[in-house]
Formats: sequence, structure tokens, C-alpha cells
Amino acid sequence: MVLPPEEGRGLLTRSAPRVLVATAVPVERDAVAQAFPGPPSEVPLPGAALLRTPTGPDVLAAGVGPALAAASTAAALTAAALDGRPYGLVVSAGIAGGFPPDAPLGSLVVADEITAADLGAETADGFLPVTDLGFGTVTHRPPAALVRDAAAAAGALTGTVLTVSTVTGTAARAAALRARHPRALAEAMEGFGVAEAAAAHAVPVLEVRAVSNPVGPRDRAAWRIGDALTALTEGFGKLAPVLESWNQHDRHDQ
Repeated sequence: MVLPPEEGRGLLTRSAPRVLVATAVPVERDAVAQAFPGPPSEVPLPGAALLRTPTGPDVLAAGVGPALAAASTAAALTAAALDGRPYGLVVSAGIAGGFPPDAPLGSLVVADEITAADLGAETADGFLPVTDLGFGTVTHRPPAALVRDAAAAAGALTGTVLTVSTVTGTAARAAALRARHPRALAEAMEGFGVAEAAAAHAVPVLEVRAVSNPVGPRDRAAWRIGDALTALTEGFGKLAPVLESWNQHDRHDQ
């Protein structure tokens, strides 16, 4: 017998979970969940808690930074797989800094590349990504068809979203990042970690970011966090049918 959420003691026992959205903090998680009708239920996991929306994805506040985001996402993916209902898609989502003028405040960005910007080594000749050192990876590429359809549905920009462990706070660092990654539109702190966890489970990944501030000097007066959270909610409202359709049908053709 399949138990309703309140009788399942928090286990992943309702219906087969299809999409997992991983944010950094609860306010981002709640903004995503608000895009889907009906009150969500909470499902505890080791070190984290899911919000299960009645008509949409499971949404996880996975923590700040690539390491904690990877660990929490991996825990959710493992719990679902052990329950016999694995996820078919993972989406890293939240607010982010945007590189002006290409990604203005309030805009939505869908990543066609999820890149770890500072995973590597500093040398006398400049920064070397870990791949140039002969191991690891620094970029995950979401399915091109999913990126195209998601961006079209949400009216989003497409380009590289950088994952950093230290948020950019100077114009010099912003310029250096853009020089190394000329297609970069935004920077955040979790996408690459979420993508690493998804890759370990052979699950496709997508990253969606709403721009709350410009990348560069930390001018808090210029931040528009509320506007970005609103854009995140509205964006996921538009993305919902794309994610559902792709997860049920299109992914089998990739």
C-alpha cells in the first residue's frame, strides 16, 4: 500500500520522484516551491529536509558552497534510489551575481555550461584549471535540448554559470573571471557541486539562476534579492511544463 506523506514517517514512499531542485538556502527553496500549487510537505533527509510539492518537483535547501551542496544532493539522490524511485533530473537553482551588462538585475539565466571557476592551481603564469593538471573535470554540460527549451519557456539568457567558493568582491577579479570565461553570465556557489552529485548518479543536470546583484564590488545598495526571488518563482512557473515533458519523454532521446 502506498502511504500518503503524513503517514509515511518522512520516507520517500509516495510516488516516484521525478525532478529534484537543489537550492542553497531555505528562502530560495521556498521561492521555487511557491511556483507550484498546493502546500508542500516536508521530508527529512540526513542533514537536510526536502519540500515535496504536490504538483511539481522535490525542492531541497542543500546548503551554501559546492561541497555541502554536493553532499546534500547526493544524500537526496541516494535516498530516492534506495527507495526504488530515482530522480530523472536535478536542477541547481537560486539567485546569483550577474556579469554586467549581459546579465542585468532580475534576469534569468539557464546554464549551458556549469563550470568550477576556481578549481585548480595558481602558477607564475596564471591560473590553471584542474583539467590542465591532468585530472578531474571543471565543466558539466546540461542536455542542449533541455537548455534550449527551458530558456525559451522562461525567457532566459543562456551561457556559462560559474561556481566559486569565494564570491567575487572586486572589479579586478570580475574582469579576470570574465577573461578566462568569456561566455560567463553569472556566478554562484553551488552549481558545480550539484552537478558532480548528479553525474555520480548518472542523472542529467540543469542550472537556473535569477540575477540579484552585479558581479564585482559588493555594493549592497545595488542588490535586488527580493526581485530575484520573485523572478525565480515566476521562472519556475514557466519552466514547469518543460521539465515535466523532458523528464517523461525527451530525455530518452538524448
